[in-house]
Amino acid sequence: MNRKLFAAAVLTTLAALPLRADNFAIDPNHSEVSFQIRHMVSQVRGRFNDFNGTVQLDPKNLPASSVELHIKAASIDTNVPDRDKHLRSADFFDVEKYPEITFKSESIKPAGKDTYNVTGTLTMHGVSKKVTLPVTYGGQAKDPWGGTRAGFQTATTLDRKEYGIVWNKALDAGGALLGDDVSIAINLETVKKDAAAKGK
Repeated sequence: MNRKLFAAAVLTTLAALPLRADNFAIDPNHSEVSFQIRHMVSQVRGRFNDFNGTVQLDPKNLPASSVELHIKAASIDTNVPDRDKHLRSADFFDVEKYPEITFKSESIKPAGKDTYNVTGTLTMHGVSKKVTLPVTYGGQAKDPWGGTRAGFQTATTLDRKEYGIVWNKALDAGGALLGDDVSIAINLETVKKDAAAKGK
């Protein structure tokens, strides 16, 4: 009898557990990782062209989800080849030594309608720090190729000096050539992995 009661308890517990999260892969053709930074009196914009990652998405319990993002530092692109070469050098990202920028989530907490605070570890230029990103969930939709897609957006500001990226140049009139704060914007369209090969 005790064994039967134990088995029944186990089955009840398993039945109460949430369904396995769906695995969504980032679709780089419909996603963007971009940034901007002050240059003297204006803003310079750029992006990273090579990135990938996955979202383990539990649509019935989003706080139980997780995300992992990998960005190739050498793919930085500001549309000026000489500047991009400098950004890849040891003065900035030092891409030979630190080839990837990564973010791995640790917790997700609701912050309003379709918005969540996603806390995790951001590693850049060999420095790892815990950050919280305000993420907007764009929902899910069926695409024309039979796949299921989910969208996410976030924007934040980072102090590049906290990650050891400190190069700058003093101006004759005072101040510095570059700002320290970098505005980051990430827009992700992801596709459920069992249909990822069908995406366009």
